[in-house]
Amino acid sequence: MSLLSPLVRFIDSDHFPLGPAATRALPERFEWSRALPFIILHLGCLGVFWTGWSPVAILACILLYLVRMFLVTGVYHRYFCHKSYRAGRAVQFAMALLGLLCVQRGALWWAATHRHHHAHSDEEIDIHSPRQQGFWWAHIGWMTSSRNFPTDYRLIPDLAKFPELVFLNRFDLIGPLLLALLTYGLGAALAVWKPSLHTSGAQMLVWGGFISTVLLFHGTCCINSMAHVWGRPRYETGDDSRNSLLLALITLGEGWHNNHHRYQSAARQGFYWWEIDITYYILRTLAACGVIRDLKRVPEGAFLPENQLRKPPRDVA
Repeated sequence: MSLLSPLVRFIDSDHFPLGPAATRALPERFEWSRALPFIILHLGCLGVFWTGWSPVAILACILLYLVRMFLVTGVYHRYFCHKSYRAGRAVQFAMALLGLLCVQRGALWWAATHRHHHAHSDEEIDIHSPRQQGFWWAHIGWMTSSRNFPTDYRLIPDLAKFPELVFLNRFDLIGPLLLALLTYGLGAALAVWKPSLHTSGAQMLVWGGFISTVLLFHGTCCINSMAHVWGRPRYETGDDSRNSLLLALITLGEGWHNNHHRYQSAARQGFYWWEIDITYYILRTLAACGVIRDLKRVPEGAFLPENQLRKPPRDVA
């Protein structure tokens, strides 16, 4: 079994030879075995020198970035982490399955990790705080350490009670495989049905699979590494969270990070009309269509005169 352990660990994200608790107790350190998937992902982008480009491949890259960024922000973050709205069990499963296409592991691991961050934001045990570990560790380094890989199901009892979600979380390799099949299959089909588009399976895999995913990955990680360094805080939250229009545009609304740290469960993170929050606009549309429901509002105490905004409102103090 020891010879098969690396393969089992690769397939089953809940398999740890030392056990989850002992793995979480390991020293935090860079590990090549954990960094290898990220290296392969980035090297895959170099395939563009062999496949070339086409307008349809670039369009697919952009669309996959935008759709999957919404899955990260509107589904993984605002639903699974913070329960900012309600969804039926079938819709919940569909969202978790689609979320795997983002190649950011399972929804339950994502939620447990993020809830830990909020409970200890910028404290010594915050696993991706630029204040504690510096920019690069907060951006990507923490994901190369085995201690951060086990899903701490104790932090997500509301989600762990659904066996279908636990299954998707364990076998999150489904996501990258589906993404590779879909992008390659689309490109191969277009090469046959519409050769005038000048694309192919390999080209679509490179642009829609590798390049788009690398952009999505770094766009998401900008919140960990930059949203606690760049921008302006509105509220006194006890951490370094800040608001940034640029990061909000990159992440469809997550750049209003100080707002979010003050009112974590609100479905809307851009509190004022000029704070662009595309994820919230999409959530409002889905709610209007009956796909989701009961979006949590921003508390009235958020909208105070400018000279009072950094004081915690009474209703949430």
